[in-house]
Amino acid sequence: MEEKDEKMIPETENAVEEGVHNYSRADRYVPPKEEAVKAQLEWFQDQKIALMMHWGIYSQWGVVESWALSDEDTSWCRERDDFEFDDKTFKEQYFALNKTFNPVRFRPEKWAEEAANAGFKYVVFTTKHHDGFCMWDSKYSDYKITSPDCPFHTNKNANVVKVLFDEMRKKGLGIAAYFSKADWHVPCYWTKDGEMGEKTWRGPSYDPAKNPKKWEEFREFTKNQIIELVRDYGKIDVLWFDAGWVCKESGEDIRLGEIVDEARRIQPWVLSADRTVGGPYENYVTPEQCVPDEPLGIPWESCITMGTSFSFKYEDKYKTPRELACLLMDIVVKGGNLALNVGPQPDGRLPEGALVSMRGLGEWLRVFGEGIYGTRVCAPYKKDGIYFTQKKKGNTVFAFKMYENENDEAGKEFFVPLDMGIESVARLEDGEEVKFEKVDGGYRLTCKTKAEGHPIATAFKIKVSA
Repeated sequence: MEEKDEKMIPETENAVEEGVHNYSRADRYVPPKEEAVKAQLEWFQDQKIALMMHWGIYSQWGVVESWALSDEDTSWCRERDDFEFDDKTFKEQYFALNKTFNPVRFRPEKWAEEAANAGFKYVVFTTKHHDGFCMWDSKYSDYKITSPDCPFHTNKNANVVKVLFDEMRKKGLGIAAYFSKADWHVPCYWTKDGEMGEKTWRGPSYDPAKNPKKWEEFREFTKNQIIELVRDYGKIDVLWFDAGWVCKESGEDIRLGEIVDEARRIQPWVLSADRTVGGPYENYVTPEQCVPDEPLGIPWESCITMGTSFSFKYEDKYKTPRELACLLMDIVVKGGNLALNVGPQPDGRLPEGALVSMRGLGEWLRVFGEGIYGTRVCAPYKKDGIYFTQKKKGNTVFAFKMYENENDEAGKEFFVPLDMGIESVARLEDGEEVKFEKVDGGYRLTCKTKAEGHPIATAFKIKVSA
């Protein structure tokens, strides 16, 4: 095999494996130049935790969102034994799910209330996944939740994106609009007269280089929908772009930079997360279902499911509040954000199991959030079972002892491997003054009282010497 020039390897090479995306390398990160975007990136890094939501027609079947439509990907995402019809019929019936989608129990104000109480600071919502079904009243597509062939179209909350974004903003949450750059329903991407015939894969059914007119039609369609969201749906904090194979390096150039630049003429601050592609329009990187081993030194956000699936899955099992708090801490100390995904039910409700865990996490964050929100990496970030964060400004450091096991009990004495001068220490959860003593390799902290029960963490607010 020929050796590849590392500089020439596109970010998208091996970008998707069984539906899970890798993430762009930190050494290829291009910092934004626009002052408004740089300021927004600081805002983003302060938020720490988002509620991510994959919701669409696929929720009715409880299957993986969109991916089963791609014949190339059926080996991992389509449980064939569950369906008695062939691939062609499967796709026909999937695309027809818009005719039965009727989430009459959807209450956007309830979702927003639960999100705020759980401690989320922004929401990442799927306006459109790869299957092309729009969760807003797009002027450029009839395949949408507000079309007459969708029974939900007469509901007062039918324009889901609008009502949900409005309610989330009322609760002070930021908005990240997930948008798939691929569209497997629109004829100018997957066309019946394409070169591949009935076979489908994640890319277009024709070669854009051989049919530039059709490709330009798709590019214009995509641009119109993105600008529509930015122009007509209130303040957008992040444009969160999925389908990283739609890029110049793969021969699917929609000239996203031009589209984002146009969007920024409307909302100058809006961040662009062109995931797995790299370059100046991937303002932060997005590890999927994983956490980097070390701080990346750039803005990042892990998108991780609360259960086992991004879309709603019947009888799914959800991470406990303890597991969620430990996961969040592992991400925050490395300088990242957590986009915690919950797949709403087809009837419009959030799953009860997910709500239980969300509420438990919210209770924990109300006590410990001061050491989470608005913090940055603090060396040694994680050592000897102690996790460190620090405020962006000032001389405040937080040290967390996390208890991953529900049977763990908190003691009264803790070793904190911190190489800084300390002026004072208080226990974060109750403000109790803590005695400290310099020892080899750090400090010994001694509490007056012992925490009751089996806490998720013991945390210390430490004033360090300037």
